[in-house]
Amino acid sequence: MKKLSIIFRNTNILALVLFCSGFQKLIAQDSSAAKEVKTKPVLKPVKSTFESNWVLDNQTVMVAKKGTFEMDIQHRFGTVNNGYSDFFGLYAPSNIRIGFSYVIKNQLQLGAGFTKERIQWDATVKYAIIKQKLSGGSPISVTFFGNTVIDTRKASNFVTFTDRISYFSELMIARKINTKFSVQVAPSISYFNNIPGYVDINGEIQPTMENTHIAIAAMGKYSLTPNMALVANYDQPLTQHVTNNPHPNISLGLEMTTSNHTFQVFAGNANSILPQNNNMYNQNDFTKGQFIIGFNITRLWNF
Repeated sequence: MKKLSIIFRNTNILALVLFCSGFQKLIAQDSSAAKEVKTKPVLKPVKSTFESNWVLDNQTVMVAKKGTFEMDIQHRFGTVNNGYSDFFGLYAPSNIRIGFSYVIKNQLQLGAGFTKERIQWDATVKYAIIKQKLSGGSPISVTFFGNTVIDTRKASNFVTFTDRISYFSELMIARKINTKFSVQVAPSISYFNNIPGYVDINGEIQPTMENTHIAIAAMGKYSLTPNMALVANYDQPLTQHVTNNPHPNISLGLEMTTSNHTFQVFAGNANSILPQNNNMYNQNDFTKGQFIIGFNITRLWNF
């Protein structure tokens, strides 16, 4: 009996030791699990949905990192349908914009530019609201873009100073489908303080267009190599005006990139560069071969 008592006591001690050891492991596991619950997973944003601020005639959802300075040179030749007489538009009157922008803080970019057409100056703002994540986060990127444009032609073209001003706002929604293919859709609103009109027999001014114009743009990029891609853009006007309804704009081009440069060359049927002008006043009809050759050059510096 004494031996049984000793064995029983030793067994109890062993059981107690094993129980305490197991309890400590359980506490450690619970503590580790609690730490895992408290630690939120890092959601990494998708990179390079597009390679540039621009896809042909439209902005993209991209906003570079803080401290990035960008210079844009955008050029549109004349329409090709005059043929050899102006060498397919290359010697026709052209339109040019030179622009600059700076990312003052992450997700926020401010810019300004000067366009040959109507001697227009523009001020721009761009803010990345949502960024697509690799997994577990947003499946899309959403960015707002807006501008204010001032027509600086002679005062004889206007009645008041506010007649010089137009505005543009759009919400860009994009998704990088895979490593090669990205798409974007962007509803927009253009507003002009001054619109075309005529004086009727009663001496009253009758507008021929609406001040507000609604449109939607769609675009895509398909990478052929790490530094070359096919890019396409389509702008569809939605507002119906009394007269002079604008034509849709369709453009297709090739994009070439380096670490700090993007070059796009393309054919399209909109010869304006500022988005509200393209959406409101584009009278080139691609069904009649009224295309233009254009190119965009962007250069980035990081400070």
